[in-house]
Amino acid sequence: MISINMTKAKEIAHTARRAARAAEFAPLDVKATIPSEAVAAETARQAVRGKYATMQTAIDAATTTDQLKAAMP
Repeated sequence: MISINMTKAKEIAHTARRAARAAEFAPLDVKATIPSEAVAAETARQAVRGKYATMQTAIDAATTTDQLKAAMP
């Protein structure tokens, strides 16, 4: 029987979550520096923050690998 170290699995999931979040933030970070697009960019950034906060909570609450996989995009 293979045993899964959930602590390490969660660390890997969080690393993947951070990478995906950074990829979504990159174009918004550029738009945030343009005065005419800054407000819209910040609104979009807040939506991304909310999405990944929910994902983080799901990863932290996961007790099985199936739950962990379901939490990831």
